[in-house]
Amino acid sequence: MVNLPSREAFSSRHLGPRAADIETMLAAIGAADLDSLVHDTIPNDIRTPGLDLPPALTEAEALVALAERAGANSVRRSYLGCGYHDTITPPVILRNVLENPSWYTAYTPYQAEISQGRLEALLVFQTMVQDLTGMEISNASLLDEATAAAEAMAMAHRIGKGKRDTFLASDRCHPQTLAVIQTRALHLGITVEVKPTADFSFGGDVYGCLIQYPATDGAVEDPSAIIAAAHGEKAMVAMAVDLLSLTLLKSPGRLGADIVVGSSQRFGVPLGYGGPHAAFLATAEKHKRQVPGRIIGVSKDAQGNPALRMALQTREQHIRRHKATSNICTAQVLLAVCAGIYGVWHGPEGLTRIAQRIRGQAAILAEAARRAGHRVVHANHFDTVHIDCGAAQEAVLSGATDRGINLRAFGSQGVVIALDETVGEADLAELAAALGCEDGIDKLTEAAVLPALGDLARDTDFLTNSRFHSVRSETDMLRYLHTLAAKDLALDTAMIPLGSCTMKLNATTEMIPITWPGFSRLHPFAPTSQAQGYAQLFEELEAWLAEITGFSAVTLQPNAGSQGEYAGLLAIKAYHEDRGEPGRNICLIPTSAHGTNPASAVMAGMSVVTVACDERGNIDVADLKAKATEHADHLAALMVTYPSTHGVFEAAIREICATVHHHGGQVYLDGANMNAMVGLCKPGEIGADVCHLNLHKTFCIPHGGGGPGMGPIGVAAHLAPFLPGHPLVEMGGSRPMGTISAAPWGSPSILPISWAYIAMMGAPGLTLASKVAILSANYIATRLEGAYEVLYRGDLGRVAHECILDLRPFKAVGIEVDDVAKRLMDYGFHAPTMSFPVPGTLMVEPTESEPLAEIDRFCDAMLAIREEIRAVEQGADPTTSALCSAPHTMAVVTGDAWDRPYSRQTAAFPTDAQRAHKYWPTVGRVDNAFGDRNLACSCGAWVPDEA
Repeated sequence: MVNLPSREAFSSRHLGPRAADIETMLAAIGAADLDSLVHDTIPNDIRTPGLDLPPALTEAEALVALAERAGANSVRRSYLGCGYHDTITPPVILRNVLENPSWYTAYTPYQAEISQGRLEALLVFQTMVQDLTGMEISNASLLDEATAAAEAMAMAHRIGKGKRDTFLASDRCHPQTLAVIQTRALHLGITVEVKPTADFSFGGDVYGCLIQYPATDGAVEDPSAIIAAAHGEKAMVAMAVDLLSLTLLKSPGRLGADIVVGSSQRFGVPLGYGGPHAAFLATAEKHKRQVPGRIIGVSKDAQGNPALRMALQTREQHIRRHKATSNICTAQVLLAVCAGIYGVWHGPEGLTRIAQRIRGQAAILAEAARRAGHRVVHANHFDTVHIDCGAAQEAVLSGATDRGINLRAFGSQGVVIALDETVGEADLAELAAALGCEDGIDKLTEAAVLPALGDLARDTDFLTNSRFHSVRSETDMLRYLHTLAAKDLALDTAMIPLGSCTMKLNATTEMIPITWPGFSRLHPFAPTSQAQGYAQLFEELEAWLAEITGFSAVTLQPNAGSQGEYAGLLAIKAYHEDRGEPGRNICLIPTSAHGTNPASAVMAGMSVVTVACDERGNIDVADLKAKATEHADHLAALMVTYPSTHGVFEAAIREICATVHHHGGQVYLDGANMNAMVGLCKPGEIGADVCHLNLHKTFCIPHGGGGPGMGPIGVAAHLAPFLPGHPLVEMGGSRPMGTISAAPWGSPSILPISWAYIAMMGAPGLTLASKVAILSANYIATRLEGAYEVLYRGDLGRVAHECILDLRPFKAVGIEVDDVAKRLMDYGFHAPTMSFPVPGTLMVEPTESEPLAEIDRFCDAMLAIREEIRAVEQGADPTTSALCSAPHTMAVVTGDAWDRPYSRQTAAFPTDAQRAHKYWPTVGRVDNAFGDRNLACSCGAWVPDEA
């Protein structure tokens, strides 16, 4: 008999510490084994016996399984439009951005000095959007076009100070956009009236409107009269646009629009069955403080050199909480980078050429329709042709289906055909044949006439900045992208020990499938019969997440954690209303909660009541009971993060949940810290009714420099009927509370990442990962004990998967938490989460993926920095210390002059680790205040114009 050794488990690759390292770490913290550590960390009454998941797959087996699911998807030629179009991702962008860990493993650019590369790429994106839309300012991406339109609706309402509450929307907006804005409006006290633009009437209670340009059925019509009428009654106009069409059409800014939204998907970002894609919102500079999401601005560093950073609303919801402009936390940075670089690659001439080719093909298609005896509905169009087929509609649709083509039925007699840059002559011939036209493409091309754009023709230049003209060869582009990536610190460089953000391994095996055509080239509204591979993946992933969380049902629709919060609260609200208790509108939120929690509650139409925390960072149960009793008749929900935002498993969690239930409320559990729970305890068994999961944290979807993210929710059985639905695809609960995202399943093309992670880890691997995450955090807390105070611990002295280091005592000698964060850059690290949830602290989360050597390197850096602080405590001038002068750039360290009281070596190589590998920040400390006082948010302030 031959005893074959088992195949190596993927979990051994995912986990950083080796078996011997784990023993070393256990000895250091004084724990006998991992189980005893968990016993000391997690209350025994909430422990789960384990997970019921399929046996773990190897990496090779997982790729085979995913290939089978991708192969079960039928990738046909879809001309369905609705804001989604097939596109060509330039291979140099595909390989060097979308598939490059230097780009996809970076964190949100909150530490600007080590994020200059992606900040520049986002500035390029903003400039591209500003130029094409003709607006003065743009944000650095939103989640999708539909939610961007909802943000525009809410923004216009805020600007009008809520004095009027009716919003008009064209019936020729994309249907998913109408569904999302109607859901959002319902809970903000806004009435949405959907009607033809010809029936728009302003005045009275109308404060704004939304127009699609071009319309969802392809019509290109002049909105000038509508805009003038709106402005005459002091109403605002939002336009949802096709970005590529604006290379040929008059810009919304020239037409007088107030807010412009849209998607940049067709700028080289794969369809992905609906996402992720980068949307945008652009407006006038006077509205800059009302813009949701992030804005990148130009400032200067300590040496007076230009430097980029996030402007105005860096973490606005954490500052203003329930008064925040929006609950948005993640954006779509990785996809915005791809779209912006696509603009650089093609330049204005290339983009115009692509647009002209598509428009010309649409004219040929219109000619084919006429020759086949159909009526072309609109005299002018860009890429989409609305054809009235009369009684032949079904014949046209079935003829297209027989040819492997998806067309969109429009009404009872029409079809809409939307073309894109991938369309070739053979595709046009097939479409003509499906319409019943027997003439060849040559004859059709010769006869076709481009309708004149007249007053709607583009009359301003765009992308004039030299950045859009200087990179044309692939050699140049390769070096440009490498130069940008080298300015950033991502996980391929060092540990990013951010508490609450879980920057863990994004394994290559997990990432490979996302760009396979079977996953990346499906249109989100293709018939579901053509997406059976996705359906299987969704079903499996939902079942696994339900098992992990202990809930009855899961929806994958929310495409960010903030969206998950919102969806969970709407499910709770719908449940109360269904039971005849619509007056339940009070949401209890602890002071320690993520800032998105109160912002989401307000968006859901709830009123926030704050619950205190005790001196140990736990929810003050007495205060909770008092507030729950006080508001018993109106209590809707408690939002609680578990383990807590303070990095502790609160022992009273069952009592907390029972208290809320006793007074008629529901418990929403923020799953941001799920990385400490998987396999050890389940939200559904603790007492929660709903929980959102950050797939970009616990389940390995990479942060992408600030997005994409995914925030699905799990719900108990009584909330399942209220899960979100969609106007174009049958899904969700039996009584859905509305539509949350533009695509039915949010951002499906990145779901194979989480599927692969769970499939390859299996129940034992997932459970072990949670234990090692807890071990790593306790090891750091132990190593740094004495040098820094660990602010909160559990009853037995343990932290969960993260720990909070208190730096407030050092303020007395002139050292701020910001100084430590910037000095860590000289040691080659991204700072931990700074000043959240407690100002003046660092929240450290190592995750299970970091090896012991890297954890020790971080601890060594923190201990060395403590000695630098001690020197200040002993009399050194803080203003001239290495701490307050950090970070140190190569230009500063190698400059001719050096008049500082510490050596160049201390500045650049404070420990031997930097001699082996040195990461150099490319700018000195950024002056945020200067940038906000002198707001500049386009390439013109960064890259000199050649014009």
